[in-house]
Amino acid sequence: MPTVEEAILKLRQLRAQARLGGGEDRIAAQHEKGRYTARERIDLLLDEGSFEEFDTFVTHRCTAFGMDRQRIPGDGVVCGYGTINSRQVFVFSQDFTVFGGSLSETHAEKICKVMDAAVKVGAPIIGLNDSGGARIQEGVASLAGYAEIFKRNVLASGVVPQISAILGPCAGGAVYSPAITDFTIMSKGSYMFITGPKVVKAVTGEDVGVEELGGSMLHATKSGVCHFTADSEEEAMQVIRELLSYLPQTNMEEPPLAACTDPVNRADEELIGIVPDDPNKPYDMKNLIAMVVDDRHFLEVQRRFAPNIITAFARLGGRSVGIVANQPKYLAGVLDINASRKAGRFVRFCDCFNIPIVTFVDVPGFLPGTAQEHNAIILHGAKLLYAYAEATVPKLTVITRKAYGGAYDVMSSKHLRGDINYAWPTAEVAVMGARGAVEVLYSKQLARAADPEAEAQALVRDYEERFMNPYTAAERGFVDDVIEPEKTRFRLIRALTMLSTKREANPPRKHGNIPL
Repeated sequence: MPTVEEAILKLRQLRAQARLGGGEDRIAAQHEKGRYTARERIDLLLDEGSFEEFDTFVTHRCTAFGMDRQRIPGDGVVCGYGTINSRQVFVFSQDFTVFGGSLSETHAEKICKVMDAAVKVGAPIIGLNDSGGARIQEGVASLAGYAEIFKRNVLASGVVPQISAILGPCAGGAVYSPAITDFTIMSKGSYMFITGPKVVKAVTGEDVGVEELGGSMLHATKSGVCHFTADSEEEAMQVIRELLSYLPQTNMEEPPLAACTDPVNRADEELIGIVPDDPNKPYDMKNLIAMVVDDRHFLEVQRRFAPNIITAFARLGGRSVGIVANQPKYLAGVLDINASRKAGRFVRFCDCFNIPIVTFVDVPGFLPGTAQEHNAIILHGAKLLYAYAEATVPKLTVITRKAYGGAYDVMSSKHLRGDINYAWPTAEVAVMGARGAVEVLYSKQLARAADPEAEAQALVRDYEERFMNPYTAAERGFVDDVIEPEKTRFRLIRALTMLSTKREANPPRKHGNIPL
């Protein structure tokens, strides 16, 4: 029987061994790649001194292929809980220095324990991913471990926020856990793909590199898998910390209320002229959003993907809000497949976690063309429509300029249970633009005219005066008020305060069937 001193010494030795992971040489190799170790990443992410670790001494159970001689405490993943800005979170951080961060049966069990605890006590789950994939030596036990994690991702979805950071390789089945989580951050040099370049070349003959196949910029711009990119791991951790500042701990709580030093009644006179007189001239909706929200600051989500629509978190009067806005600067702010996917998922996230949605509308319609139709713009556009109609959080809408056709309906219209719908005096709520409407309505008259162009221009002016304004919609109550642009901030904050006690429920059901 060891003495107390001997027992404590052994504990300290085992703990020191666990903290070294795969050893000093492998830690040095990790640093040479410009990457931090699993524990260093946790230190970057969490409040100083707040981390409490689970399962420090767990080792794998595999005895095949000489694995029984390679038992390293922790088994390639560091798990536990701590705080970010004094709010509790649960975290797992894969350790590439131990078997390349590969997932074994016990590695998976550690992650599952953390996820179960997060759901039980009600706190966000953060996964720091840096893994070569399944541990081949363990065969199906490793695959079962992935499935156990996926199941928990699904069950935790909409219950607690889930955030994934990709800080190295993430390949094969490992990609599906981040795909299920709410937000994915990728650091420079990280990558995600189902099958690597060698397999792709063997099967298809296509010769592609890692970055081209699944690098951070590929997923940020083309696939939409990545919500945020970071030039460094430090930046990635700061993004996570800021993101969490807008979110509640669970779906049973309201988002945190921040102190607001920006005057509620601040009127930005620049808003008066931000919408050009020429209806075909673009402007930057991000400038408009900045003039309205607290401290002119917002955190944009999926900035590089589908830039014709903006999704972001911001604050109004200290309250967290989700911003959805058409961007006239790109494709005239039109809705297409990717914009619908992007905004629809964001709306549903906000609805899950009690975050009010503020929508700025300047949309000429859905993008026409065979590419859009053949790739199911009907279904993808319906996703956004479904998301808005399903959402029961406070929904505020401001039509700044165009709200045409079906896109008017989709963008949080009164008909989809919008709570407060405002329009600026520049708003044009109509089935289509004046020129197109005239050509349809007066085609025979134009054909008979001595000067068709002059006749068309006269008819366009008449149509614009009668229909291209917000007052027809306001007469029917589809717009609650036509407001001065410079008063937008004040009116939105006042409306949010009024809606802070909103209660609305959907019909009892297991779940709806969103058009996937």
